[in-house]
Amino acid sequence: MAPSAEQLAAVEARLRAILVPYEDRLEWASIYNIPTLRKAGASAHDWFAFVKPASKHVGFYLLPMHRHPELREGLSPNLGKRLTGASAFTFKALDETLFTELEGVVARAFEVYTAEG
Repeated sequence: MAPSAEQLAAVEARLRAILVPYEDRLEWASIYNIPTLRKAGASAHDWFAFVKPASKHVGFYLLPMHRHPELREGLSPNLGKRLTGASAFTFKALDETLFTELEGVVARAFEVYTAEG
């Protein structure tokens, strides 16, 4: 059964909350009309993360995972199942265990991203 619009809205809000701690250290930009966090003055394709709602899931895109595959090491099997590409996670329902783990992944990715200079 497909998730309801209300369920997806709750997932989207929770995923956006994961990015809040980084808003004061990064800037919001728009890539393909999607609000995206990135380093100040970064090029269009040097972004950090964004949340993208879709009709049947909500995507959480974390570019440092693409450039640094070692960030995938240690993912739980459940979070690993949500990784649908090199840097995209998809979620259909609230799962606080997965979101807490994702917060840790985002924190590690932020360290790598900001160290790239």
